[in-house]
Amino acid sequence: MLRSLLALRQIAQRTISTASRRQFENKVSEKQKLFQEDNGIPVHLKGGIADALLYRATMILTVGGTAYGMYLLAVASFPKKQG
Repeated sequence: MLRSLLALRQIAQRTISTASRRQFENKVSEKQKLFQEDNGIPVHLKGGIADALLYRATMILTVGGTAYGMYLLAVASFPKKQG
């Protein structure tokens, strides 16, 4: 039993360690130039359309959640009259 576990461990390590790793291009300097550029765009929107969509979705959820919370607070502060 122990031998089979040790053999399985060796196979697993060998498979993982010899697998070819993909080399990614370092794009940090390009991103730094993009975000440090003085073009009048706020830093939270400089990432493009994805950042704009995330920003708008966050604002909609924040405003909607605040309005819904205030509505529930108003409903809870005026209890229904019992007939």
